[in-house]
Amino acid sequence: MGFEELLEQVGGFGPFQLRNVALLALPRVLLPLHFLLPIFLAAVPAHRCALPGAPANFSHQDAWLEAHLPREPDGTLSSCLRFAYPQALLNTTLGEGQSRGELEDEPATVTCSQGWEYDRSEFSSTIATEWDLVCEQKGLNKAASTFFFTGVLVGAVAFGYLSDRFGRRRLLLVAYVSTLVLGLASAASVSYVMFAITRTLTGSALAGFTIIVMPLELEWLDVEHRTVAGVLSSTFWTGGVMLLALVGYLIRDWRWLLLAVTLPCAPGILSLWWVPESARWLLTQGGVEEAHRYLLHCARLNGRPVGEDNLSQEAVSKVAARERVVRRPSYLDLFRTQQLRHISLCCMVVWFGVNFSYYGLSLDVSGLGLNIYQTQLLFGMVELPSKLLVYLSVSHAGRHLTQAGTLLGTSLALGTRLLMSSDMKSWSTALAVIGKAFSEAAFTTAYLFTSELYPTVLRQTGMGLTALVGRLGGSLAPLAALLDGVWLSLPKLVYGGIALLAACTALLLPETRQAQLPETIQDVERKRDGAKERTII
Repeated sequence: MGFEELLEQVGGFGPFQLRNVALLALPRVLLPLHFLLPIFLAAVPAHRCALPGAPANFSHQDAWLEAHLPREPDGTLSSCLRFAYPQALLNTTLGEGQSRGELEDEPATVTCSQGWEYDRSEFSSTIATEWDLVCEQKGLNKAASTFFFTGVLVGAVAFGYLSDRFGRRRLLLVAYVSTLVLGLASAASVSYVMFAITRTLTGSALAGFTIIVMPLELEWLDVEHRTVAGVLSSTFWTGGVMLLALVGYLIRDWRWLLLAVTLPCAPGILSLWWVPESARWLLTQGGVEEAHRYLLHCARLNGRPVGEDNLSQEAVSKVAARERVVRRPSYLDLFRTQQLRHISLCCMVVWFGVNFSYYGLSLDVSGLGLNIYQTQLLFGMVELPSKLLVYLSVSHAGRHLTQAGTLLGTSLALGTRLLMSSDMKSWSTALAVIGKAFSEAAFTTAYLFTSELYPTVLRQTGMGLTALVGRLGGSLAPLAALLDGVWLSLPKLVYGGIALLAACTALLLPETRQAQLPETIQDVERKRDGAKERTII
């Protein structure tokens, strides 16, 4: 008897599993609130050099501003430069032998030595206005997102290994408490350096949610309900994306906004009282008594007539003996055997492409003809039909074809946008929305697919490795946006090209539709050998 047979006895899908999905909904809502927070937190409002005696009305571009600020090639007043001498005073400063026309050819300009003035009609405060992260310092504004995702990258490695070592539930508590404490510290930051450090550490803490939640749900589900539960739980991410638009609209100060998305961790900590540990993991670690208790509790909630007589601790012990892990898992185990090595390398490329293209699209909400709140809401709403697409596709076409197809759709949408001229804004907006839908579908599929590829003994470790590489892609996505200084369309070309590479790689992964979750490394290798035999026959 294996764990799947035990799960069939106590109920592989019922009130117990639905309660589990509901209890783990909060981490999924919190993730986009933090991951996409730079859209509002690091927004750069219209700005200009601080000028003594400037008009109170920021948008009033009169002759006084013309005299102090040069114009950019597109005709707008410069945000980063001012004239060394006000042009209105030229008549009083010109000598007899110098013509006005000569001076106007190349008037001397200087940087904004006295700081900047910001348009506060949309945002009362962002980190850009707090620490003047504009013009020469705009790279630091983008770097804040990179630091955050670097933290997620490191946290993914740590939480992946530790949750396989010490359990899913304990590490989820660590993630909650760490996110709460570090989020509050970020909101209280007194300098950019303090903010960058605390946000990096917050990213590390939030990585626990990305690594633990999906496997903890899947390991209590039977084969036929994994897809629907996985897609259902991923809709909470979409809810978080849309909620961010509302919270960002209502709260325009970055400190209060950060506080608003952090405080929900407090009820999350309390909810862990009812979250069960993974019985699959407990059995691989020899925790027979605790696993037996959880299985009986699952049977009672699901209304199954299972008791001590027909689900004895001895029966559970036999399953545990089969699945017991003698040696602690390590990241090297992901590359020891041929099939696991193949899966790990392919998943690393896929996760990099998924994250890189998703955050490249999600964090770029400008130039679509909508305000920042409308764009964020639209990007969230379009994710809902993408979930339906994933559910139908993975159920009928399979996992690896769905993964490849959604990444290909993302790449094509980005590539087609390159062909749109500047006056075709409505078409460009439509393609951006389509690309966002495909990228979200690719993200949803990646979590489900990867969780099914790795065996229970290495599932969290494998998720940690792939999430590490994925967050590397997420951390590089904001920096790739700076490539527009080389060529305006270069960021879109890079995002689309990486998504295309990931799509091709996804086709190399084995199919997991209607397959039982592998428990051991030997299970993964047996599946490969079985597939080879079927191919030969």
